[in-house]
Amino acid sequence: MKSGPPSSERSPRVLLVAEAANPEWTSVPLVGWSHCAALKAITDAHVVTQVRNREAFERAGWREGEDFTAIDSELVASTLYRLETLVRKTTGIGWTFSTALASASYPEFERKLWKRFGPAIRAGEYDLVHRVTPLSPTIPSIMLAPRLAAAGVPFLWGPINGGVAWPQGFRDVQRAEGEWLAYVRGAHRFLPGYRRTRRHAAAILVGSMATWDQLEGHHGRCVYIPENAVDPSRFTERAAPYAGEPLRVAFVGRLVPYKGADMLIEAAAPLVKAGRLTLDIIGDGPEMERLRALRTPELEAGVELPGFVPHTELQARLARAHVLGFPSVREFGGAVALEAMALGVVPVVVGYAGPNELVSDATGVRVPVGPRASIVAGFRRTFEELLAAPERLAEMAAAGRRRVEEQFTWEAKARQTLEVYRWVLGRRDKPDFGMPFPDPS
Repeated sequence: MKSGPPSSERSPRVLLVAEAANPEWTSVPLVGWSHCAALKAITDAHVVTQVRNREAFERAGWREGEDFTAIDSELVASTLYRLETLVRKTTGIGWTFSTALASASYPEFERKLWKRFGPAIRAGEYDLVHRVTPLSPTIPSIMLAPRLAAAGVPFLWGPINGGVAWPQGFRDVQRAEGEWLAYVRGAHRFLPGYRRTRRHAAAILVGSMATWDQLEGHHGRCVYIPENAVDPSRFTERAAPYAGEPLRVAFVGRLVPYKGADMLIEAAAPLVKAGRLTLDIIGDGPEMERLRALRTPELEAGVELPGFVPHTELQARLARAHVLGFPSVREFGGAVALEAMALGVVPVVVGYAGPNELVSDATGVRVPVGPRASIVAGFRRTFEELLAAPERLAEMAAAGRRRVEEQFTWEAKARQTLEVYRWVLGRRDKPDFGMPFPDPS
């Protein structure tokens, strides 16, 4: 059932800006699409996206001109994308460089957006403008935010998320990821529009506690809402209950150094050798050969490395597990933890950054962040404790499903965002959903 504003209120007229939004992709584009689609279901919204997403929008049944508008800034965006691909391939430099180039290409998208929608905005055809993507807090709104302020139309920004510090003891992993620019990430504060974007935002949706800390001085306009959620129609399976050893543990993610799949194999190895636990490492990436080398003959029967699994098949594969083992040490979001909980798979994560905020003590286990050896020991100890008291799995699985269903579906996120709209439009007090979200009562 759709829900929207109280029946006495007119539905907000919203221009949703999502340069990255695509129902057929993953990561940020899927977040952008999912959030916009959920908001469009409960508000009078029109979505503005990049032209590269047009055909996917149309295949999803949306009509250009009525439901969305595609802006073509590809001349700049595609040129910088090719540059980024070349540099990353030849130097191994990390994702921070990609974000920096996105900062350079985004102003052209805003320029064309304002040319197309500026007259309608000034004419009062929209109650507010909400920039959903990019998600990074380092990419300012050079043109849109100040011009909306001049027109008297509220500008909403986010959820934005990023800037999680590398934990101590993982400098080698940072170097392996090519994240050299992370040392000078603070330079984004000197970008044109950095201060104006924050000053002109009527509300900032903040996706993590780390990002909240970066917005000191603006907290009066900030509302904590994590950017990730789950589409229940994509996660309909239910994990089989634990019925005796072995405990089935799965990892899902890109096989890159900071995700820590090697730590998971090391932590589980004694239990795998004893036949008490199995591992399913789902994903692909540059760490694959290294992980295969760690899968010694005595671990072969209990450690699977299937490589990439299509999204359409992923939930069935993950639902074979009892536990999600996810020792990522620098995860902004951690959507896989929500996906696992939606299936009734209990997440065991590093208690740091995004997963630490999505998983609660009632719904999973958060291994304290620390040096590599302490994380390995913490995961091994957790698996041993779950094997000793497996009844906890059913309790945490049920609590995890409730947490996702009530707080972390896209419909729930749209309702949360709508309350921010109502606050900005003077229809209610500032909402506070908790930081992090508490478990349902």
